[in-house]
Amino acid sequence: FMEKILISACLVGDKCNYEGKSNYTPKIKDLLEKYELVPFCPECEGGLTTPRDPSERIKDKVVSSKGRDVTYQYEKGAELAYNICMYLGIKTAILKKHSPSCGSNEIYDGTFSHKIITRDGVTAELLKRKGINVITEDDIDTLL
Repeated sequence: FMEKILISACLVGDKCNYEGKSNYTPKIKDLLEKYELVPFCPECEGGLTTPRDPSERIKDKVVSSKGRDVTYQYEKGAELAYNICMYLGIKTAILKKHSPSCGSNEIYDGTFSHKIITRDGVTAELLKRKGINVITEDDIDTLL
């Protein structure tokens, strides 16, 4: 059987990013030869609509560009992502870079000015804390 990998749904072509578009990554085709991909969008699964206002992490909260506190939805989506990993025995996640939920090591700084800081998104942070290997679409080659 093939190893399962959790992957941000937008990376496989689901139109679920905040603009209602996908972030399809062509290298997905190569991954499918070696792995079973499990698409998941923590923001949608946490209860946010598509499209939605862009959000960024500010201190211990996640806030939309219009000032709405969406921390609960982000934390719920992260918990659900972890539950899927546990249920399916998933050890690796490929998450969308810079996202306030999925970003690994680099996310936007909370000023909505496209400035990058060193920090994880809510889902990436939880998965890492629980021992899941989290990479971004830029690191797919390391799995091939």
